[in-house]
Amino acid sequence: MLQGMTSEPELQNGVGTQDAFQRLWTPHRMAYIQGENKPTGPGAADGCPFCAIPEMSDEDGLVIARGGAVYAVLNLYPYNGGHLMVVPYRHVADYTDLDLAETAELADFTKRAMVALRSASGAHGFNIGMNQGAVAGAGIAAHLHQHVVPRWGGDTNFMPVVGHTKVLPQLLADTRKMLADAWPPG
Repeated sequence: MLQGMTSEPELQNGVGTQDAFQRLWTPHRMAYIQGENKPTGPGAADGCPFCAIPEMSDEDGLVIARGGAVYAVLNLYPYNGGHLMVVPYRHVADYTDLDLAETAELADFTKRAMVALRSASGAHGFNIGMNQGAVAGAGIAAHLHQHVVPRWGGDTNFMPVVGHTKVLPQLLADTRKMLADAWPPG
């Protein structure tokens, strides 16, 4: 039995053809699938989590670092361990809506995120980008955010391809502390 497991895996009757696979349950993903914490409209007062997070403590909001115009925060539904976002405080939807100071600090925080992730987790590479608009895949289209996803050789193994499952080796609170401690000064 794995350390920390409290019971043997449970036999699931009536759920299809029996196979030799174990199941990794990720019930926290259901909140994302059902749209929990998604804004109800395009305005800042419409339940935007990116507007609410700066009012929280760093630990509760999973904030890694705060700047004058932007902040870095862990993604609640990470693609990989350490997946973070750089978010302007101001509620804007489009990259072209950023002013020069916001654009510069967003770029600076992206570079600092890469340094912190390399230092803390030995990331080999990164996927960096923004999804502009719902049709382009933005989960929260009303508030711009740039993703910084660390990558390692072999991290796209069989689990996501065959099992449609991501294995994240660390709790978000632990990842937040690790990256906050590694965040380079400005």
